[in-house]
Amino acid sequence: MKIQTSEFVRSSVDAEGLIGDGEPQVAFAGRSNVGKSSLLNKLLGVRLARTSSTPGRTQTINYFRVNRRYWFVDLPGYGFARAARTERQRWAALVASYLARDAEHRLVVQLVDAKVGATDLDVAAAEYLESLGARRIAVATKIDRLKRGARAAALARIGTTLQLGPEATVIAVSAVTGEGVRELWKFIADFLAGQVPAEP
Repeated sequence: MKIQTSEFVRSSVDAEGLIGDGEPQVAFAGRSNVGKSSLLNKLLGVRLARTSSTPGRTQTINYFRVNRRYWFVDLPGYGFARAARTERQRWAALVASYLARDAEHRLVVQLVDAKVGATDLDVAAAEYLESLGARRIAVATKIDRLKRGARAAALARIGTTLQLGPEATVIAVSAVTGEGVRELWKFIADFLAGQVPAEP
């Protein structure tokens, strides 16, 4: 898919700031420091999402307008233990409010660290998304940190742990090398093609 325009539009700190205009949204979810912002920047080919080596940096729901037709959404990372409990609860409530809206127009890209594997937090998030009936895909980030001979087994473990089923695919990506980005874009483009009317 050709990216013609992309821009940061808004950071939402509460439910009133959420965007629910009926247009397609691709949301990126995952544990803190899993590489959401880095992958977003790689997909868009421009540095729009703020990246940091410090876990828990993304504390708001950040909206990016792509091709003036749909949204990419960077969600706060889950499982950041150093944040105050009240702050973690606020993030959780904000994300829950977001996910409860316009589910039919949303694809959730759940990111899992390829080297760490799917944690209990990842499993809980997957089960929550499943309970909402959310359309989702699992993506293993930072695949460049794994030796090639270990990658297939790591992806299989992630798929099994998240109970994705035998037909599901875990896409391996690297924001550093670009590996898997084209494959992920194809999946996203297929979703968007079913959501956005063809241009005249």
